[in-house]
Amino acid sequence: MNAAVNFGELLEAVETLSPDEQETLVDIVARRLTDRTRQRIAADIQEARAEYSQGRCQPVSVESLIAEFSS
Repeated sequence: MNAAVNFGELLEAVETLSPDEQETLVDIVARRLTDRTRQRIAADIQEARAEYSQGRCQPVSVESLIAEFSS
């Protein structure tokens, strides 16, 4: 399925679904968003670990971070 649908058309299409189908759709979209967020966080962690192992960053205390952001 390669056809692009604009947001308004999509909302109209959702309105044609039964309430149960709409709830199922919401559940599926929520799960997919959660999965994407989880994947992004995992990639960020992997990148941070690589930077740390390459010596491109150093561990700091919470107090140091707060002081840096407060100044």
